[in-house]
Formats: sequence, C-alpha cells, structure tokens
Amino acid sequence: MVDSGQTFINRDSILTSQLAQLRILACLAVVVLAVVSAKPAHAGSSNSLMDISADGELLACSNRDSGTVTVVDLATNKVLREVTVGHHPEGVSFIGQSHEIAVAVYDDDTIVILDADSGNSRAAVSVFDEPYGIVSTRDGSRIYVTLDYPGQVVEIDPRTAKITRTFSAGAFPRGIAITPAENQLLISEYLTATIRAIDRSSGKLVDEWPGSSTDNLARQLVIHPKRPKAYVTFIRSKVTAHQGAGSIFPYVGIADLVESEDSRRKRMPLDSVFGTRVTANPWEAAISPDGRQLYIVFSGTDDVFVCDTIDDDYRELKLAKYITTGRNPRAVRTSPDGARFFVYNALDFEVAVFDAKTLRQTAKISITKNPLSSEVHLGKVLFYTALPPMTSQRWISCSSCHPDGQPDGRTWHNPEGLRQTPPLHGLAFTHPQHWSADRDETQDFEHTIRGPLMGGQGLHKGRLNKPLGATNRGLSASLDALAAYTNSHTFTLSPYAKNGLSPSAERGRKLFTSKQTRCAECHSGPFFTDSQSGKPGVRHDVGTGNADDSETMGSSYDTPMLLGLYRSAPYLHHGSALTLHDVLTTQNAADKHGTTSHLSPAEVNDLAEFLKSLPYEQPEPLAAGAGIIKVAN
Repeated sequence: MVDSGQTFINRDSILTSQLAQLRILACLAVVVLAVVSAKPAHAGSSNSLMDISADGELLACSNRDSGTVTVVDLATNKVLREVTVGHHPEGVSFIGQSHEIAVAVYDDDTIVILDADSGNSRAAVSVFDEPYGIVSTRDGSRIYVTLDYPGQVVEIDPRTAKITRTFSAGAFPRGIAITPAENQLLISEYLTATIRAIDRSSGKLVDEWPGSSTDNLARQLVIHPKRPKAYVTFIRSKVTAHQGAGSIFPYVGIADLVESEDSRRKRMPLDSVFGTRVTANPWEAAISPDGRQLYIVFSGTDDVFVCDTIDDDYRELKLAKYITTGRNPRAVRTSPDGARFFVYNALDFEVAVFDAKTLRQTAKISITKNPLSSEVHLGKVLFYTALPPMTSQRWISCSSCHPDGQPDGRTWHNPEGLRQTPPLHGLAFTHPQHWSADRDETQDFEHTIRGPLMGGQGLHKGRLNKPLGATNRGLSASLDALAAYTNSHTFTLSPYAKNGLSPSAERGRKLFTSKQTRCAECHSGPFFTDSQSGKPGVRHDVGTGNADDSETMGSSYDTPMLLGLYRSAPYLHHGSALTLHDVLTTQNAADKHGTTSHLSPAEVNDLAEFLKSLPYEQPEPLAAGAGIIKVAN
C-alpha cells in the first residue's frame, strides 16, 4: 500500500534497550506537551465539505452536484453568494484568519482560491489528479491538499498560488488534519482507514496507525483540540458476508497520537448503540472547540450522533443522543464558540443549523438549487439511502460499495464466487452488467434490493421479470429513477493523458491494437469492451475462473471496460492482479487474456502505460459518431 521508498518509524527496532525506551518516552512527553498546550483547532484545521471562517462570520459549503461553493452570513443565516468553481468540488477551507477560501475541485484537478466577500476567484492551482481534502495553517501561509490519486499531499503557498512541495502519503489519502501545534499533518487512507503522520518540516512519513483489514471508506479525520487524540469515521466492509446485516458496519476509530501501554488505536461500532436504531455510512465528524462533543453524520440513515468525549484513554466516547436530519448528510461543522453546529444535507441542497445545548434545529439554509433532473435526483436519493424500501435493516445502501460511482476497492465473496467491485462510469453504455453478465439492464438490480444482501421491500410492488428476460423497465418510476442515476456517471480523462499519449503509451497503443497481442479483439470500440447495450452478452474464458474454488457460474466473464484503469486496482474478477503488469504477466501465463507472454519487459511497460492513459479522449462523442450509442439533444 505504500511506496518502498517511504520511511516509517519502527518502534520495535528502536526500543532495543531500557535506555532507548526512556529516551523515546521523554521525547513523546514533549509531543504531549505540544499538543495539549497548543492553541485550539482553527478554521480549516481538518478537511470537510464545509468550513467556517476564524471570526465565525461566514460559512462556506461545496456543492458537488452544482459545481459551486456557497457563502453564508452566519449572523443572518442568509446566502451571500454562490460561486462556480468546476466539476465536483469536495474539500473547502478558509485560509488562515482571512475570508479567502481554497476549494479542492476533484474532477478538474485544481485548487481554486476565491474571495468570500466578493465572490471573485483569484487563482487556480493545477495538481496531478483528484484533490479531495484541504486544510490551512493558522497564519494562512500554507495550505495542504490530499490527492486521492496518486497518493500525495501537496503544499501550496496561497499568496503565490504555487505548489512548494509534494509529499508521498500512501494509497488514496482523503482525510487530512493539521495538529494544534502545527508540526504534523495527519492523513487517512480512503480504502484502509489507516492514519499516517507527516512531519511538516521534513515532509517525511513519521508514524502510522493501521486500521483493521476490513476498514474502508474513511474520507475525513479530526483532531482533539486539547488531547493527543484523532477520530476517523469509516465502515467495515466484511467481504465474506453475503447479507447487509453482516457485511457493512459503521465505525469510529480513535487514535492515540502518543505512545501508550494499550493499543494506540481503538474502534467503536456505531450501528445499533441506541437499541434497534441502526445507522449506516458515516461520512464526516466534527469536534466542539472545547473538545467535549464529537458530532458524526450518517449519510445512509440521515442521522447525527452527538457523542461525549471521555478523558480516560479507555472508553473514549459516550454516545449521548441522536438527531434525525435531512437527506444524505455529508458534512458537519461547529461554530468557533461551540454554540451551534451545522449539518450539510447534500440531497436536500441545504444546511441545517442546530443549537448545541438543546440539539434543536433553529434554521434551514437553502444553499443551491437542485441541478439534477427530478428522475436522477430521486434515483440518487434511493442510491444513497439505507432506509426502506431499499433495505429493511438499515445497514447498507448502494453507495456503501459504489460511493459517487467509484469502487470500494474490495473483492467480495458473493454467492456466485469472488467478484471485484467495478466503477459505475459508462455503465449506461456497456450492458450486460456484472462480471457474470447476468443482468442486461440496471432495473434488474431490483433483485438485489429484494434479496438477502439489502433485504428491502423493493421499488416495484408486483411481479418482477427474471434477469436477462423480459424488460423490467417501466414497471416502476422509482426503479427507473434508480437506473437513471446509476447510469449517469461519466468519465474524466486520465491524468497520464493530459498532454496526449506519452511516447511509451503510444508504443503501447500500437501493441494493444496489433494482431500480435489481440487485446483489441475483445476490448474494442470507444469503451474498450465488446459489451454493448441492446446486444446479447458476450463472455470470455481468460483463464482466471479456475483460480476461484467458490465460482458457481463457470469460468467465462463479461469483458470489463478499461477506461479509468489507472485508479481501479486490484484487477480481474477475483482481484488477484494487484497491478497492470500482473494482468499482462503473472495472471496471463497461458496467453488466454491476450497474447503477451512473448513481450519484453519494456513492451509490457509500454502496454501498461497505454492502459494507464485511458481514457485519453472522451468516449461518448466517439461512440455517438460511430452509431454505438444515442446522445440526447
């Protein structure tokens, strides 16, 4: 998960003598003092989809669907302005004590710096790919941004709008927080929930708090303002469980930022702490300025948990109360004085304001107009909810494995065999679906909703047609809406092709399309697959089916689309190929997955470089021009 060149402190090797232990403990005592005596957390000290200015006057909220950032006057709870920033903004942070805002625009690979008072954009900083979390130092001299891919943190001088340094940060870092002493950055890995510490002075990785092998989807973390503790929310993805009641669980992890006799990381389940009230899909957390309360929002069940922090290094949290809020809450922030907290209900396109003492909602702020069609909006609500009729026990939603159309990085032990979670982009154009090609339309997933995985009542009350049989389209407006949203995910160009194909990738393209390798015989057309909507499914035996003893549907599989391969490892239906080189070599010894065994190492590298560059041009216009798909006017 981490580049071999990255260095970590290995405490087992350091503590070789009693003297060494005493020296380490002495150093850690200094760290504890620095954390405890430092100033409280400030605006922009941990990543979020919302932030509040240091003076408490303004709230900024990024609107992923609208491509905007909204600025709210917190004295009146009125929207001052909404500023267009680009495709799918994520993290937003006020810069130091100012009213300037830095926004991580995920799909445009840019950091936009704008003035909240005027709404004018001052600069846009280009980064390699997929900026997500963003934080600022207290004096505003530096901002730090996680790049989901390729696993980096970039340091930016906001005054010059220039990248000053780039740090390695593991695999898929999203969450980021700056310690109260500002000597370290903490990051959380999205697909593992591992927390890592980066020394701000040297830029080196200096510590880590690994998660369990089942930990997944950690987008954000927060640091206690007075104690050496960090909190990260995530889900447990138990890939061996076939039912929602056992496969997906919500958790909060608590990391001790200093050495202790006990485990330095604890985990607390959040699924059913209030009797039978199950929660699903925690998205963000916030801690009060005094450090006494931790707030957690659950995007699947529309809940907010209010937790008391406990200073005993054992129990850590007492889950005190819960609040029901609007649809798909994705962010929570507290005011600098701790009197209020704010919840971003993403699919209501509004921010709810709560009194921190009474926990009563005091205001509701509409922050952007719904940019989605009524059908796609309904489908997205259904996709993200873990409530009936999508489920019966509230543990799981479609977004538990496919958040924002991306894969969860897991290979699931499904009843039919091992199945790697695929991305959803291009799904509308590459039917049939599933590795087993056992569904020819997205409406067939009604069988999953009614089945043991989700256990829901379903979106159609009557008889359902079998998969691959008569169409289920038109049976239910809700089911068609779910299909419309699921099929709406489009493509961004590969970061490896921003300036066109490299010489190595161009050589790889020629190999890919040659009769020598035969790769393009199956991975054909603009979507690099011979699976097309409206045509019978074509499955191929590429020599991988016999590697899975649990397989029940034979050894032939649907041809996966290759667009976006650079970020969707591991590969193949069983997830056994960790890299694209493995796909072409160790996982293709019999040349059933293209003829590649004769290629030299340099040629294999060229072919992998080409695959990493997909898509290097948008496929929909090419497919429309070739008559493969119809594009609505």
